[in-house]
Amino acid sequence: MTDVLRRGRASLAFSFFTQGATFALLVTRIPAIQDRYGVSDALLPVFLAAVPILAGVGSVTTEQLVKRIRPSLLLRWSQPVVMLALLGAGSGGVMAELAVALGVFGLAVGALDASMNMLGVSLQRTYGRSIMLSFHAAYSLGGILGASLAWVGAHWHLALWVSYLPVVAVLLPAALVGSRWYVDGDPAPVEDGAVSGDGGAGGVVFKLLLPLCLVMTFAYIGDSTVSNWSAKYLKDVLGSSEQLATVPYNVYMVTTLVGRAIGDFGVRRFGAVPVVRLGALVAAAGFAVVATAPGAWVGMAGFTLLGLGLCVLVPQTFAAAGRLFPGASDAAIARLNVFNYVGFLVGSPLVGALGDAWSYRGAMSVPMVLVLVTLVYARSFATRSDRYGGGHERPRTADVGRGSNGL
Repeated sequence: MTDVLRRGRASLAFSFFTQGATFALLVTRIPAIQDRYGVSDALLPVFLAAVPILAGVGSVTTEQLVKRIRPSLLLRWSQPVVMLALLGAGSGGVMAELAVALGVFGLAVGALDASMNMLGVSLQRTYGRSIMLSFHAAYSLGGILGASLAWVGAHWHLALWVSYLPVVAVLLPAALVGSRWYVDGDPAPVEDGAVSGDGGAGGVVFKLLLPLCLVMTFAYIGDSTVSNWSAKYLKDVLGSSEQLATVPYNVYMVTTLVGRAIGDFGVRRFGAVPVVRLGALVAAAGFAVVATAPGAWVGMAGFTLLGLGLCVLVPQTFAAAGRLFPGASDAAIARLNVFNYVGFLVGSPLVGALGDAWSYRGAMSVPMVLVLVTLVYARSFATRSDRYGGGHERPRTADVGRGSNGL
């Protein structure tokens, strides 16, 4: 059983890594995609908004599908679809082909994100200790690789399909082979005061899930602020060179990786609630430093703090949803995952509109305040040992379902 769990954990971590690389290859080459298809500046936001909207649809659909299909099977087949859609976006010739490719990418990535986190939460429950941050660390590592490969493609002026094809050719078959060792967990029994849902039937009470949905939204508003506005802020507001303006996002990704790599140890030692509170405070401090920075290097320090603070919030939010609804964790995660895309949709336009109407320094205070709201909802992240004191959760070997190759 230990070997089964270890293989399941390693294969799922590789899936997170693959998705991090795939997504980074798409978002970092948006200007090249725009040039290839002749998408106007006015039309580009429509294409970009369509992806998270359709991803939300895919996540909601996944909630229904997992009632009949194991999450591992959905993950096994949605991941290749995402990668092939990426290749399609880079190899088409007319705008209609781009629209189809991005539409398929959006729908599939919603199913992929939801099913990946379902498996992560069930594995963590079976392990009996925090491992969720390690999966998201693998995602961050993949994102760094994807962004680096995108830089190479842009630097050497490679066609998009030339940049994408080798990555897809390597990662797609590797992900399919690795999917043989995915491990599905069975729903946990409802015990120790955990929420059972509507009438004890193991459903999801959205009113109880709402605090986690808000935290997820605020975390992604903060994340999208960094990814979309850090370069412009450093260059236009803090007066950096164009070359230096590309550094903050890379620094943010690296510190996100570092924070997630060590975050599970913090959760095991101190509990989820203190780690989430500390993450929110560090992220808010990062936004405060960015908003008041007198120059580019101080601003860079602020983005460094942001990576260390924001990195723990999303993985712990998924883990908390699984604990809150142990008998319906898959449904809870699918619904929670929708607010990933809500935050992504809201964050960039919100900061841009406030920056244009007010000031970009002032705009940075808005995600700062929103991430501080996480402190109000920190108790929603409590584990059973946090609530009742003492002891670690013991592994639930009975929760281990069949490997996905046994479906």
